[in-house]
Amino acid sequence: MAISGLKTTDMRWIIGSSLVVAALATALGAGVVLKTASTPPPQIDQSGTPQRGAYLARAGGCIACHTNTSGGGKPLAGGVPLETPFGRFVPPNITPDESHGIGSWSVGQFARALRQGVSPDGAPYYPAFPHAFYTDLSDTDVADLWAAFQTVTPVAQSALDSDIAFPFNQRRGLWLWRAAFRQPARTTPQPDKSEAWNRGKWLSEGVAHCGACHTARNALGGRSLPDGHFAGSDALPGGDSAPAITPDALRENDWTVSSLSSALSTGLMPDGDVFGGAMAEVVDQGTTWLNQADRRAIATYLLNADFSDSQD
Repeated sequence: MAISGLKTTDMRWIIGSSLVVAALATALGAGVVLKTASTPPPQIDQSGTPQRGAYLARAGGCIACHTNTSGGGKPLAGGVPLETPFGRFVPPNITPDESHGIGSWSVGQFARALRQGVSPDGAPYYPAFPHAFYTDLSDTDVADLWAAFQTVTPVAQSALDSDIAFPFNQRRGLWLWRAAFRQPARTTPQPDKSEAWNRGKWLSEGVAHCGACHTARNALGGRSLPDGHFAGSDALPGGDSAPAITPDALRENDWTVSSLSSALSTGLMPDGDVFGGAMAEVVDQGTTWLNQADRRAIATYLLNADFSDSQD
């Protein structure tokens, strides 16, 4: 997710630094650009299961991000603009319309977009698209997602144009930004942990990309890892914020595995209040659609509570 909420006084440093990045990218990054952009899309020859792909799309926030629910938009035809200090980013139409969506893509191009953050024409995507969290999606995951997207009604209408300020609109600079800040999904399972804990890790650190909002960011929009991991952020689009979701922070706010897994279904917090802002949409369009076992797995991982139900 893109970054917002930075103080105006920070912007001089950001813009100056970005100008340097853009200059370096022009002078030194040509080889990186050509090498990465010319990487051919992977070959994925297996057929997918639409039902499982639809489930992953819900977990991954595809519907929430790429549908303008507040404006009455059609599913996946373009999302609500994300207002940031770097400009306005508009989630595009990803219906299977050939002219306005992704209908002309191959499944390999779809896989490269998800896992590498590279468009069919070889351009890098901005980190407003959380592609770094999708790096560990398997060929089966991608095939299932692709099959699900083919069942969506095509919408012959482009989303609104993004409006990105100079120098951030110089995409070549993104290659160096990625070299400095893009870190792949942290989903490697731990053999000493339970199946539920590892499932929760795969979801939270990967496809559900909790860290996109709940991890602190530096002045150039990179995630502050490892120290800022799940430490919360006050720099979300539109000036929104996300609280810390480390195990200690969650326990200090009276969260348990049961209450957190329930909240991911209902939006109701332990104090009787309800989620607001972006998290309300995450629940409404995403986690409420997950099965109870996966919601509990996410809660188990986030609380680092790898124990039996009787200890909850």
